[in-house]
Amino acid sequence: MLKDNLVMLRNLHGFSQEDIAEKIGISRQAYSKWESGATVPDIEKCRLLADVYGTTIDNLIKTFSAEGIGTIPPAPKGKNIWGSVTISDRGQIVIPKGARDSFGLTGGQRLIILSDEEGIALVPAERFEASLKAVLEMTSSRSGNSGD
Repeated sequence: MLKDNLVMLRNLHGFSQEDIAEKIGISRQAYSKWESGATVPDIEKCRLLADVYGTTIDNLIKTFSAEGIGTIPPAPKGKNIWGSVTISDRGQIVIPKGARDSFGLTGGQRLIILSDEEGIALVPAERFEASLKAVLEMTSSRSGNSGD
């Protein structure tokens, strides 16, 4: 619910109720009522809140939960939380339908697996290979021009 997300986001960002109220031009008491669920902000104030917290209005009003964790904060703008998956004994996972639909993933499609210290990412092979080709072409054109 909105009220839970407001509390979580404010605490994650290290703001006081007064800080947020000042940022969006309302009283601390008005903001406190939103966090308690006594009232809800209008759509314009929701937009301002989403901007302050770096998320979307849609993510601001939805509640997300993860298995074993419970309610989790809304995803930042441009990021998504698709849910959790379980890895089978053979290392297989099922990508949630919403993610497949959003990225146009279909059965038999090749994916490139990327990672950093935090986790992994799956990128459609065609997209990754096109980006890599563009970078290589740009690099080779620059090295060809360096002798001019």
